[in-house]
Amino acid sequence: MDKIPMTAGGHAALESELQRRKSEERPRIIAAIAEARAHGDLSENAEYHAAKEQQSHNEGRISELEDMLSRAEIIDIAKLTGKTVKFGATVKLVDEDTEEEKTYQIVGDAEADVKGGRISISSPIARALIGKSVGDQIEVAAPGGARGYEILDVVFR
Repeated sequence: MDKIPMTAGGHAALESELQRRKSEERPRIIAAIAEARAHGDLSENAEYHAAKEQQSHNEGRISELEDMLSRAEIIDIAKLTGKTVKFGATVKLVDEDTEEEKTYQIVGDAEADVKGGRISISSPIARALIGKSVGDQIEVAAPGGARGYEILDVVFR
């Protein structure tokens, strides 16, 4: 079983989602199934089938969360230092074509959120950044063609 790297914040968010799904979603879905079952004939009961589908989805996500949390390797970013990019680093980049600056934190797959500035360690841009330092240039294959970036700053916070 491979360990899944994640930050303490990402681990806490997954635990929170698991708790919510077990204590709020599960009882709500069970009540919906019981109510739909009370309507009679289950073969043509759309409410029953929808509730059963919700139950299946919720239980699948609970299993997925329990698996991720059991294999989690929490990395304390506050203890990391250095000049090279590695897991947990917050990297400031400049797009060489548009001169647009972007800042990303490299996190685990389960906590990635591009709009929130957190990219997965397994993403193409993160893989290109690992091991590089300030001033290095990288090229990333993107759907619209290759993009060039220069690393402006690497911090751990």
